[in-house]
Amino acid sequence: MNLPNSITFARLILTAIFVLGVSLESTLGLVIALTAFILAAISDWLDGYLARKMDLVTSLGKLMDPLADKILVSSAFIYFTSVERCPVWVTAVIIGREFLVTGLRQIAVDKGEVIPADHLGKWKTTFQLSFSITCLLSLIFYSNPPRSALGNFLMNVSAQDGWLSPIFLWGALILTLLSGFNYLKKSWKILLD
Repeated sequence: MNLPNSITFARLILTAIFVLGVSLESTLGLVIALTAFILAAISDWLDGYLARKMDLVTSLGKLMDPLADKILVSSAFIYFTSVERCPVWVTAVIIGREFLVTGLRQIAVDKGEVIPADHLGKWKTTFQLSFSITCLLSLIFYSNPPRSALGNFLMNVSAQDGWLSPIFLWGALILTLLSGFNYLKKSWKILLD
């Protein structure tokens, strides 16, 4: 197994650590979850970069990289829905789009075509990951208020009723819908054949 694929598999382990962290229902658990999530988000960029840079793009990597992303994001949004930081319908739309795109890509592969990732999808992921990190910060500060100016600033901008979290949430939703529509448009001819 090459280095980029190892990093992708590490993201799955980090996702499990994230889930374990939020399951602890404590400030320490949330800190563990935030750390694992940030490392997983970095690994999402790093594995693709290294695969292209080192010319190590493999079929396994093409399968596992988006799958690891979907598992990470789905886990986070399900958790945020359970703690009332994200509406159920938004989580359903985000996960539904992931199933749709996975299905469309599989149909395309079966017909000998490839539907590549697009820039909307990359921005969608950026907003989803940013919302998740912001939410985790907010939950940490809610359970353990900061005692510094920087901590107070981060608490205020990441708060559920602050300005940053809603921008990332609704931006993620809009980009999820747009990128899902874009994939549907790209694969329409394949679906009609």
